[in-house]
Amino acid sequence: MRLFLLFSLLLVSTGISPAAAKPNIIFILCDDLGYGDVKCLNPEGKIATPQMGRLAAEGMIFTDAHSGSSVCTPTRYGVMTGRYAWRSKLQSSVLGGLSPRLIENGRLTVAEFLRQNGYSTACVGKWHLGMDWVRQGEVTELGIENAEQVNNVDYTQPIANGPTSVGFDSYFGISASLDMVPYCFIENDRVPANPTETMKLVMNGSDKMSFTREGPGSPGFRGEDVLPAFTERAVKIIHDKSSDAKNGKPFFIYMPLNSPHTPILPSKKWQGKSGLSLYADFVMETDDAIGQVMAATEQAGIAQDTLIIVTSDNGCSPQANFPLHLEKGHNPSYNMRGHKADIYDGGHRVPFLVRWPAQVKGGQKTAQLTCLTDFMATAADILGQKLPDNAAEDSFSFLPALTGRKSEAARPNIIHHSINGSFAIREGSMKLELCADSGGWSDPRPGQAPKGSPASQLYDLSSDIAEQDNLLAAKPEAAAKLEALLESQIAAGRSTPGAAQKNAVEVVVRKPVPAARPKKAKK
Repeated sequence: MRLFLLFSLLLVSTGISPAAAKPNIIFILCDDLGYGDVKCLNPEGKIATPQMGRLAAEGMIFTDAHSGSSVCTPTRYGVMTGRYAWRSKLQSSVLGGLSPRLIENGRLTVAEFLRQNGYSTACVGKWHLGMDWVRQGEVTELGIENAEQVNNVDYTQPIANGPTSVGFDSYFGISASLDMVPYCFIENDRVPANPTETMKLVMNGSDKMSFTREGPGSPGFRGEDVLPAFTERAVKIIHDKSSDAKNGKPFFIYMPLNSPHTPILPSKKWQGKSGLSLYADFVMETDDAIGQVMAATEQAGIAQDTLIIVTSDNGCSPQANFPLHLEKGHNPSYNMRGHKADIYDGGHRVPFLVRWPAQVKGGQKTAQLTCLTDFMATAADILGQKLPDNAAEDSFSFLPALTGRKSEAARPNIIHHSINGSFAIREGSMKLELCADSGGWSDPRPGQAPKGSPASQLYDLSSDIAEQDNLLAAKPEAAAKLEALLESQIAAGRSTPGAAQKNAVEVVVRKPVPAARPKKAKK
């Protein structure tokens, strides 16, 4: 009885009632969904997203939330581990669909942490964090595979070190993006249908903007079916687990979607719905999938005690045809510079919507600086648990922002990372980018900054959200202070308070600038 009273007092101090101490948690990670693609975040947006709008109206909008990287794999690593991915061996780019497991053996994940605290855990969706396939010959440690490696896998054998090895009781999904082999579903550690066909997914009959690679696929596998399959499975898990949830056995569902990432494959009933583009159709179908998950919690009678987070792994991809959308008055990056892959905010400022009816009053907004790595510390904060020093080194709880509780432990700064490994650090409204270019895919690309450009960029986002006025020359002290802060957090192996930790490899702060490609001669 005494222990129960002490636990109750602890929950009161965190702003959580004992009845909602262990909410069900559903973390939905959209793929390449731009901040400006969500209507409740971009009033000028041209895509209807009523379900995300309803979720926000019944919960809270985070207007200054960021993915851990401006591309996929490193962000997912951060969600799972609470640690910046550049502390791992992955220093740039992303993994392929056959790449070995990235999450280190022995590293605590949010899934394992929640399972240790009484949760059933399920992952439904695109993993893209590596797993160990049975194969012969040379294995590329990081990066996208070559043709020879694609064809040396024995798909009839169990897969080791996938999601079920890092804390998930079950897994249903695909190994990476739908533009990467293999084209097949995975159930736990098995491929249900052996990928015996050579396949290339095409965007509704045209591969004009598709970067889909040719490779093995399961007979009958269609990219259009993937998002509906993920949605159907997540809804089923919610209903199957609802009885246990009502009886003190909560669940955690991590739902990393394949959409609206290329190849842009809305199912037939959604094609043309937006009146704007196939990409907009795919965003609308993604919004509907989120609505089905919300509805499932409501139908099961567990919505009040279910925490739903909807976000994205990075900004919108330029392969979604930015020029077309801008011409029609829709900017997937809203008022920010850049897009997916870039160091600019368009690359990593993401939608972040939270609904938890039992604890979070609807219709709220917060400008609290937040990173997707913060999910793990927030889960621990909700449960009143302390994480070990060697876990979640870059995770700050955003629970105080949800409950209205003041906290001195809120995230004070954030480090950004682009696809080529360029760094930026932000504190307050000042953001320092340690490169002369975008670090990604927008102009100027790496190595293409005008001759004589400053080696760094310094912007005041409070007055220059579009990152146009480089203040480096005007405020050298501010730049030096931010660079020193970045270097200290790299050296410490963490950005949170605690014992120093080791990065997996040496972290190079300034990447070598590639030589600019010569311009082609006009014919």
